[in-house]
Amino acid sequence: MTEPVIPFQSFREFYPFYLSQHRTRGCRRMHFVGTASVLLALAYVGATASWSILWLLPLLGYGFAWAGHFFFEKNRPATFRYPLYSLIGDFVMFGQVLRGKLTF
Repeated sequence: MTEPVIPFQSFREFYPFYLSQHRTRGCRRMHFVGTASVLLALAYVGATASWSILWLLPLLGYGFAWAGHFFFEKNRPATFRYPLYSLIGDFVMFGQVLRGKLTF
């Protein structure tokens, strides 16, 4: 069954919903690993100009995140309904975990 798309007016309005889709530590950890992997790969590309590995970025980021939803959260990733807000949410959540504002 398809979940309804809620018309969020801003990211600030969306983010509490995003967090509600990432309640388990396992899911947040998988997102964290995926985002960290993307950032490390981007740093590597920047340092070495190895542009050919850019295709790995979606696999790293989405692969870990979607595995977190499948194995831990048991829900459908918000990316399918809110792609831009979900991408932003992932980096905001990553920063909050780094600063200790969300449990890891």
